[in-house]
This record gives sequence, structure tokens and C-alpha cells, in this order.
Amino acid sequence: MNQRISIAIADTSVIIRSGIISVLKRLSALNTDIVEITDMNQLGMQLFRFKPDVLIVNPLSLGMFSLQQLKTDSGCKNMKFIALQTSLTDNAALNAYDETISLYDSVEQIKDKFTRFHTSDDDPSDGRQELSSREKEIIVCVVKGMTNRQMAEHLCLSTHTVITHRRNIANKLQIHSPAGLTIYAIVNKLVELDDVKDTIQPED
Repeated sequence: MNQRISIAIADTSVIIRSGIISVLKRLSALNTDIVEITDMNQLGMQLFRFKPDVLIVNPLSLGMFSLQQLKTDSGCKNMKFIALQTSLTDNAALNAYDETISLYDSVEQIKDKFTRFHTSDDDPSDGRQELSSREKEIIVCVVKGMTNRQMAEHLCLSTHTVITHRRNIANKLQIHSPAGLTIYAIVNKLVELDDVKDTIQPED
């Protein structure tokens, strides 16, 4: 069954926006309402006005905007984010997004990604955001740079249990690096940015 989905495409390039729209119109599995956002300075206001289900945006274009801030300011708590990768982008930054598409993806690749993204969004069994309180505590410990043994002692768990929790977190979020978990923790308000800065050591 086709379901209508509202998609906002935020980019200053008319060529990029038109190309994405052309590809989206080929996706017969989706009925889409598409809005174009051309001025990134008006991004928050436009999202509040249109309240899309999905925002497609180049992470490099967001400037001072954070994904969580966009959700809060627009009133779209369930809005999903698709990163439009136009150049080399830090994988850790992309981990905060629900999906990533590249300018170099073929139509079939983009179709597969949208289909998978849309299917997982409709599937109530998808555990992407369903973290337990203990798993959130584990993430905070990872962000603070604790080893598995230190986490076990801090949370009164066995090391084996900590490892199991970390495996479950990786499976749920599809984030497999401490840097990715740090971004997730900041975006989802599990830690404060100042707390993270204190744990980051400058490279030699």
C-alpha cells in the first residue's frame, strides 16, 4: 500500500534539488509531497511551516543548526533526516542521520535506500531508537572514555554484560564507533557538549 510522505529538500543548488525531485518521482512505492527550501537561513522557519516527515540536507550546509535543534524548533519530533553527501564527509557526523544518499548513487541505489528507510520507519519492531535506561548509561560511559572494565565497576555489572549491552546498542543504532556514539549522545541530550569537551584530548 502506497503511503503519502512529506519530504523537504534543503539545498541552495537548484540543480541538486531538481535532481533529487526527479529521482523521488521515480519511486512508485511512495506518494510524496515535496517542498524545496532554498535559503538555509530560513531552514528552521520553513520546517516549522511545512512540518515534513523527512528532511534531506547536506550536513555541511547546516552551520550552527543541530538535528535536535531542528526537531525542537520545528515541532517535528518524529522528523527523519537523510544526509545528502556531496563531498567527503566525516562518517561520525553521518551516523547521526537516519540514512545517507550520495550524488554518486545510481537511481537504483537511491531507490533501495528510500525503500529500506521507509520500510524500517513503518515497522514497529525496528529498535533504532528504543534504548533501555541501562543502554543509555553505557553510552554515557563510552563517551566519557571508560573501558569495559571501568563501566562494569561503575555500573555494578559484569564485563560480559557490558559487552553484551554495547553489542545491542550497535545493533539498534547501527553506530559502531565511540565518535558516532558521542554525536548520538549530544544530539539526544544524553550528555552536555561541555562534558564531552573535557574528555577530548588534543592530538600530538
